Amino acid sequence: QTVLQGIILLPLRAICIAFILLLAWLFASIATFRHPGKGSVPLKGWRRRMIQTTLSCLTRTLFFVMGFQVKVKGKIASLLEAPIFVAAPHSSFFDAIITALTGMPSVVSRAENLSTPVFGTILSSLQPVAVSRQDPDSRKNTVTEITKRALSRGQWPQVI
Repeated sequence: QTVLQGIILLPLRAICIAFILLLAWLFASIATFRHPGKGSVPLKGWRRRMIQTTLSCLTRTLFFVMGFQVKVKGKIASLLEAPIFVAAPHSSFFDAIITALTGMPSVVSRAENLSTPVFGTILSSLQPVAVSRQDPDSRKNTVTEITKRALSRGQWPQVI
């Protein structure tokens, strides 16, 4: 019975995951299409709402299909209460669960991740703070960018 379920569920889950990722890529592409600034200007209006609602819903659905069910206890802090979220150890796909549950905030990510097919477009729509490992001033620039976004009084999304 377990083998039969594995034979049926594995391909079904893989197809669902691929479909959800392609939908997420499509919505991320639409939201960032012809956006001026490409990361230097925050997404506003329908673009930001599209990212917050559709990508958050699709990411939650993706994790559900993968077998994760997460319940939030308590109240998620608003942008004005907490402009910066801290997630540790910041090294696994569990960061994506936190990102989906908190309304798709900006993330701190390696600059190389932005050039990854499909995932790079989705990540770009979150307006990440890109960290370059080759740039010696990258740490200082990252701290400056996070500080600028945290002090923007709601213009930029929260940073995780």
